[in-house]
Amino acid sequence: MQPTPSGFSVFEAETITLADRRFLIRRATESDVPGLAALLRDDALGASREGSGAEEMAGYQHAFSLIDSDPNQLLVAVDEVTNDAESHGAESHGADAPQQSPETRPAALVGTLQLTLIPSLSRRGSTRLQIEAVRVGPNAQGLGLGTAVFDWAHDCGHRFGASLAQLTTDKSRADAQRFYARLGYEASHEGLKRDLS
Repeated sequence: MQPTPSGFSVFEAETITLADRRFLIRRATESDVPGLAALLRDDALGASREGSGAEEMAGYQHAFSLIDSDPNQLLVAVDEVTNDAESHGAESHGADAPQQSPETRPAALVGTLQLTLIPSLSRRGSTRLQIEAVRVGPNAQGLGLGTAVFDWAHDCGHRFGASLAQLTTDKSRADAQRFYARLGYEASHEGLKRDLS
């Protein structure tokens, strides 16, 4: 499948249902940034590398503006949807649905992830889907939301032209590595990082 020239620019919000609870998967907005940063901090590794001060928040806001302006980037917010909000929200997973405004969407932010479409000359000019910064908050854990969100992300990436999904995880995250293996990910490459600061 050839990549979509517009990247994620035509992305529409979608809902998924798990255990009689509904979750809206939507494009994050600038007003979500403090909540998304809090989700990133609410984790053993995140607590040591994420910040909450004014300087850090300015960095998150700057990063958000760069992500939001790039059509190949999709920063996702996952909200739990209440019955009142459902009447204003998206249709079920897979159908076109309107983006909810901040005034009508529910306030229960429970998860996030970032998707990046990476066009590449390798693999015959294929597009890769990079999945990063995945978090599900404690109020939505144990329902299978992580698996459902990854199923959604794989489908979304495929719809937007990706033929391969890839991610990285810290070597200390043994539970995450088992989770990704259950989703079909293989440790086929060694990931290397270098601090440039």
